[in-house]
Amino acid sequence: MTSIAASLGIGSGIDTAQLVSDLAAAQKGPKEAQIAARETANTAKVSTLAGLASGIDGFATALTSLISGGSLYTQPTSSNAVALGVSAVPGGRIGGLAATVRIDALALAQTIASGSIVGASGPIGQGNMTLTTSRGTFPVSVGADNDSLAGLARAINSANAGVAASVVSDTTGSRLVIKGAIGAAGAFTLTAAVDADPGLAAFTYDGQSGGGMTLAQKAQDASILLDGVTVTRGSNTVSDLIPGVKLELKAVTTAPVSIASTQPVAELRQAVLDFVGAYNELKSSLDSATSSGLNGGAAGPLRSDSGVREMVRQLGRLTSTQLVSSGSLTTLADLGVRTGNDGKLSVNTTRLDAVLAADPAGVEAMFNPTQSSSSPLLQITSAIGAATPGTYTITNVVAGPPPSGKIGGLDMIAGGARLIAPIKSGAGGLILAPLGAVASATIIVEPGLAGALQQIRDAVRTATGPLTSLSDRLKSEAKSIAKDRAAMELRADAYEATLRKNFTTMETRVSSLKATQSYLEQQVKVWTNSNS
Repeated sequence: MTSIAASLGIGSGIDTAQLVSDLAAAQKGPKEAQIAARETANTAKVSTLAGLASGIDGFATALTSLISGGSLYTQPTSSNAVALGVSAVPGGRIGGLAATVRIDALALAQTIASGSIVGASGPIGQGNMTLTTSRGTFPVSVGADNDSLAGLARAINSANAGVAASVVSDTTGSRLVIKGAIGAAGAFTLTAAVDADPGLAAFTYDGQSGGGMTLAQKAQDASILLDGVTVTRGSNTVSDLIPGVKLELKAVTTAPVSIASTQPVAELRQAVLDFVGAYNELKSSLDSATSSGLNGGAAGPLRSDSGVREMVRQLGRLTSTQLVSSGSLTTLADLGVRTGNDGKLSVNTTRLDAVLAADPAGVEAMFNPTQSSSSPLLQITSAIGAATPGTYTITNVVAGPPPSGKIGGLDMIAGGARLIAPIKSGAGGLILAPLGAVASATIIVEPGLAGALQQIRDAVRTATGPLTSLSDRLKSEAKSIAKDRAAMELRADAYEATLRKNFTTMETRVSSLKATQSYLEQQVKVWTNSNS
């Protein structure tokens, strides 16, 4: 006789709890593997993208740091650095330099001093005074709350007239000392109103010899003999006499000081080689990320992404990108840098050495971003690399105040004594300082290699650039995968719950059948015994 329990397997020791777990796992497994594969692929893409973004950032930053360090700039030299300091103006072009400078006079600030007064806190007189400087006319008042030498000094400083007042004390007493700005234009006067207390007359100066204060030092401009020509400047820091060179006037000289220059030929050669090496490292990372895997290697996580291909394409144009707008050397290809069939760069060192020997200034210009103005009355004050590269026409410039002018026919924005290019002009970041009226001038902002690389980096990393778009897509994909995983887990839990419910029902029914079986077996035994 066949046992009902045996046919159901209950009596054979089947573990229904394990059976439910196994069935649920079998249903969940393929979907779990599919989602896990998507997660792994997404993580690989995110990691690779982060590496590429870091690579191009590091490449651009390293090149910028190398250039900003000054080792690739021609440096001016002074035969008497104690009297005349010289340095390169960022963005200027020095090239071969030979000049002589004699410093006949330093620029000085006007300084006046009062007579000594015993007791600096005692009253000096009350009333109104007028301070006149190159900035304008400013009222200075002495009242009951500031009727003292120190109070008058505070009132003068509070006027913000471009002068500095202080109280100097020694064994003879205290004196009011007022110092103006350096240069002849920094001369000033201080007068008292006719109805002011007579005591204030001791603190006046009319610019000549009248007044109670003594002229300790007269304001004057610096006088320089440059290559036999006398010029004057209102400061001891002069950047507009020798193109690309800043002069620091420190002492009067009797003999001319020679100014020359040293060109960084060896540093430029090494910079070209270092650039090519760093480029090839980045290119290897890009190749690995975008490999198709058809040649036996591993397929790259970003092999089908258009954003990465765009970065590869833009980087590949570097050798043919025009880095300067004039001269015989304008691109990296002119230096002997070539692109191979694999997209990596190489250097024809024979060609490189030849151009370095013939035109080191041209090679230097290609590395260093430069900016120049065709008019000495229109100075560029924006930091090197801050302005958008290009050639711009500036017209109708008035020094002000307030200054005004146009760039490409658009009104420039006045910011204090500066003119700022509006964004619509395409010259974002360009800031100019007008020193006089200019009918028309040309501003040239060259990118140099660092600028060209930075433009590529900014283009691919901008908010709408390919790398940013890819990053956004990967983040969105990761959220979608997480959502799919959560849904899958819910479905798997529901399926397992259904199995558990069904098997529980089955076990209840089997228990009932087993009870019936036991009853029937007992009845069979009874029937059998009664018939024997």
